[in-house]
Amino acid sequence: MQDATESAARARDPELRDWRFEVDFERIAWAIFDREGESANALGRRPLEELGKIVERVEAGARDGSIRGLVIISGKEKGFIVGADIREFADFTTEEQVIEAIKPVNEMLDRIENLSVPVVAAIDGVCVGGGLELVLACHYRIATRDDATRVGFPEVKLGIFPGFNGTARSIRQTGPLAAMQAMLKGSMIRATAARAQGFIDQLVDSKGALRWAARKAVMQQRKSKPKRGFAGLLAKWPARGFLAGKMREETKKKVREDHYPAPFKLIELFETHGGSYAELKREETAAFAPLMVSDTSRNLRRVYFLSEALKAQAPKGLDWKPLRVHVIGAGTMGADIAGWCVASGMEVTLQDLSAEQIEKGLAAQEKLFKKKFRKKPQREAARARLIPDPEGKGVGRADVVIEAIVEKLEVKQALFKGLETKLKPDAVMASNTSSLKIEDIAEALNDPGRLIGIHFFNPVAQMPLVEVVRGQQSRQQEIDKGAAFVTAIGKFPLVVKSVPGFLVNRVLAPYMMGAMRRVDEGEEKEKIDEAARTFGMPMGPIELADTVGLDVCAHVGQILGLGNEVSGTAKLVQSGKLGKKTGEGYYTWKDGKPVKSEEARYGNGELEKLGRELVEPLIKEAQRAVDEGVVESADLVDAGVIFGTGFAPFRGGPLYFKAHERPGTVSLAAE
Repeated sequence: MQDATESAARARDPELRDWRFEVDFERIAWAIFDREGESANALGRRPLEELGKIVERVEAGARDGSIRGLVIISGKEKGFIVGADIREFADFTTEEQVIEAIKPVNEMLDRIENLSVPVVAAIDGVCVGGGLELVLACHYRIATRDDATRVGFPEVKLGIFPGFNGTARSIRQTGPLAAMQAMLKGSMIRATAARAQGFIDQLVDSKGALRWAARKAVMQQRKSKPKRGFAGLLAKWPARGFLAGKMREETKKKVREDHYPAPFKLIELFETHGGSYAELKREETAAFAPLMVSDTSRNLRRVYFLSEALKAQAPKGLDWKPLRVHVIGAGTMGADIAGWCVASGMEVTLQDLSAEQIEKGLAAQEKLFKKKFRKKPQREAARARLIPDPEGKGVGRADVVIEAIVEKLEVKQALFKGLETKLKPDAVMASNTSSLKIEDIAEALNDPGRLIGIHFFNPVAQMPLVEVVRGQQSRQQEIDKGAAFVTAIGKFPLVVKSVPGFLVNRVLAPYMMGAMRRVDEGEEKEKIDEAARTFGMPMGPIELADTVGLDVCAHVGQILGLGNEVSGTAKLVQSGKLGKKTGEGYYTWKDGKPVKSEEARYGNGELEKLGRELVEPLIKEAQRAVDEGVVESADLVDAGVIFGTGFAPFRGGPLYFKAHERPGTVSLAAE
């Protein structure tokens, strides 16, 4: 049956550039979002203004009977709406400007909600942020079951929370528990889970079925029913106060309010005004505006753009696609690399001299597969794609071959010399070395330009950054393919020069060694770690050293010429106290956590001062990395350090922080 919109009498507004507006023969209006010149739909100023014109048109059609309903759908091949246009956020410098900009948007969403004809959102692909706020103003929401179809409120990751009345509409629609969890976590919710929670009303099996389902929903005048019963009672007092207290308690375990105020302000908004839909809508803007113009939000937006810059390290339009990977070395690192590639949809062969080690490596991936794949058939398919290969038969079929064996130059040289003639002509040949120079490993090759480094960090599943290492002779084509592979497995590639420590280990080493030297000099390890966390680091440097392994720290220190500076570390290593993996290092470890002495009370100013002193060696080394061309730019150094070490994201990166630091204050100066 031919799509009715194709044969319909169309009413197109020539003023629309980002939307197409059509009314078909059944008097159903179609608002098709297809933002001009963009690969994805984002709700910028112009698209919102044009949507306002469409709403006016539908209002008029509803009054005169020429329109019986409206469907909002994407015209893009992939994706629905990725949220508000973050690029435009920088235009706002005052709270008044934010309030003035939000007011007409919220008025328009109210008009959509109050239309006398049914309004249906037809969703395929990502629908997050402002996009989810828009569809919550619609009367009915239909989505495809496709795994790529996700909804969510990621605003908290940008230092804000929903500002288009999404707080009120989501709480009304799904109840406060589901809505607040979605806003506080900022995670993506699969379509099936979103349907269960109430964000979505109906699921269809394919994109092709979406239009017809939307048409039927309009014809039958379907309207979503908000969650009632227990979910509704949670918005009432005193349940609301109890729930807010629990949320605040859980949030404090993850972030500090002075670092990331947005989730705490959201909880306060819910606690104070969550009992009234109208009141919550009204007060949302007043709470949202100061967050939008805060230093924290500006810096977190910078981090978002830095992540986009890392993705851009992989060239577009490359005529090469990695589908099969061969990993040599089934130790913790090699097996985890293999498991992550499988979880990303690739077929992987895993090679090791020990069949027992391969089996151990395969078994270790079960935890990842259970987390990544909810359904048993998906997990079984993943297991089938992870193939034990003690003889290395997969080398000749692989698009990417990664070595993750012992850090000995002659062993790696011999391995790659034997591999060179077995690989496909266009296959990537890479080492996961963390300490050896790529050009030294490549000396034994007939074609040394073919070898690159692809350096993962531990734990592989959690660390978002992968360094793509350029040796002196590495060809650009191989670097491009390496970056494309990293992007294909959902990681951020950072192209770095082959120097000791590359970037991440190079900047971390003086930071950790400096902290350990302070312990040698008599400072409390707990105070040092607390000062680092006060600054915004995810973990203190002493705890981090124990987690990494003190033997590993000593090895990296020797490579970088820092190895003999910390006598306390050397003594612990000599006595076999290597940190978390042996149960004792600087700390004693129980149940995977360090046992710390009763926390002494330190002055906040004292901790802030110490925290800045602790990160100073890291910042200096980051600047040297720029000066020596280890990474292409200062922005990419900031990106690498944030995503490779967890450097306080709300500070915008080490070099950016140094350039904008206001002595004696926690927050940063405005640009």
